[in-house]
Amino acid sequence: MNRRHSLNRTRLLTSLALLAVAGSVSGAALTDADEIVAQANLASYYPGVDGRAEVRMRIMDAQGREQRRQFTILRRNVAAGGDQNFLVVFSRPSDVRGTVYLVKKHIARDDDRWLYLPGLDLVKRISAGDKRTSFVGADYFYEDVSGRDPAEDKHELIDTTDEYYVLKHVPLDSSSVEFASYVTWIDRNTLLPMKIEYTNGSGNVYRRIEVQQVETVQGYPTVAKSRVSNLETGGYTDMQFGFVGYDVGLPDDVFTERSLRNPPQQWLERPAQ
Repeated sequence: MNRRHSLNRTRLLTSLALLAVAGSVSGAALTDADEIVAQANLASYYPGVDGRAEVRMRIMDAQGREQRRQFTILRRNVAAGGDQNFLVVFSRPSDVRGTVYLVKKHIARDDDRWLYLPGLDLVKRISAGDKRTSFVGADYFYEDVSGRDPAEDKHELIDTTDEYYVLKHVPLDSSSVEFASYVTWIDRNTLLPMKIEYTNGSGNVYRRIEVQQVETVQGYPTVAKSRVSNLETGGYTDMQFGFVGYDVGLPDDVFTERSLRNPPQQWLERPAQ
């Protein structure tokens, strides 16, 4: 990525964050697509200074065969609406236990991503070209963990209903993704994206993400259940989020390469109820 493009991305994302703050303070109706996307991005990925969640994943293929995964996500914001760090540590089943995924999410350049495979004692870098591929065999993608950079797409508000802002998004670099466009239904009250449909070059919807349940945790609307469906294969992945907490006090050293082989156990334990 060249320096000019990096600076443009930084300026755009800064502007989006400022628009989001201005819109929330004024309480005015949202009509600008970039502003809506900025607020949805903040609501989805930036609540609190940091966060923790335990995720149970159920993967079903078209033949009805089932796989299950369980992992904990730790997240810390470097800047609101900006850079972030994520650590994902798998605990079940035994064949993936100890697998760890680390993301250094950047606004001005490509993210840094690593995957630790304990069976091979191997740390693998995830390239930018692999971020839209299957995450541990699920219909969930690597990019879904930390979210897609809003500056990578052109956004258009195509409808406003009583419940949703409906937006169409087209990638600025079509060669970097497998989709031609996608449409998002964003809840007007919570600003959470409730449904996303991805369309291929033939104009067919081939992938869908749906939020099935939202709960309020520490004042933040939070996704509790969701489903990612592969409409081409008939497979889908259900996810349930539990033991969610915000502003838990995660230190910076949790999000280092050292945590790939030595995960921070004190932050992976379920909080006392």
